[in-house]
Amino acid sequence: MTSITGQGYLDTLGSGGAKAAPNGTLDQNSFLTLMTTQLKTQDPFDPVDNTQMVAQMAQFSQVSGIAEMNQSLKSMADDLASARIGNVATWIGKAALVGSSTATPLADGSYAFEAELPEDATNVQIDLVDASGAVVHSQNLGAESKGTLGYSWDAKDEDGNSLATGPLKVMVTAYGAEGAMETTISSWTMINGVQSPAAGGAAQLITPLGIVKPEEAMRLA
Repeated sequence: MTSITGQGYLDTLGSGGAKAAPNGTLDQNSFLTLMTTQLKTQDPFDPVDNTQMVAQMAQFSQVSGIAEMNQSLKSMADDLASARIGNVATWIGKAALVGSSTATPLADGSYAFEAELPEDATNVQIDLVDASGAVVHSQNLGAESKGTLGYSWDAKDEDGNSLATGPLKVMVTAYGAEGAMETTISSWTMINGVQSPAAGGAAQLITPLGIVKPEEAMRLA
């Protein structure tokens, strides 16, 4: 059986044979030329088996179809990636709520976050700690109901002077009927830009907290 992907048989056909495509593969015209030349040069006393001819045609058709499908899928993937970047690009300049116990300054310099209380709390203490471990802001909220507790701090002292400009660790200490409870913290952070991975894939958000996937943004503001 003659191979339709090798170059050795093409060399034996001379100037009248099929020419290989630039990438070393056969296109449809080259294949038809090859098959026609093969029919012309076959031994009349030992002709090529029809089964072999059909197998060659089926093989070429399958390979050609897969190549076209791959090209179409790649084009669709490129279009979708561009669309995703375009859609997420409208988020630049907005704030996103993400699951993080670190809060960063928002556009107005304030800090905001949410804490999820699994049950009613008899007392809730808020502490914001800087990179050196110093508490830069503290407040006791007293009793709070079960659910989402929103909190924001303008990052100013009593005289209106700005205090913090970097990331702050959010610490929420809550007590319920059975003692201390675990809380889930989500912080608001600015979306400064959008990037797409070099190898393709979905666009990602550039924030002061690092790279964040769009699906990780719980809400936008």
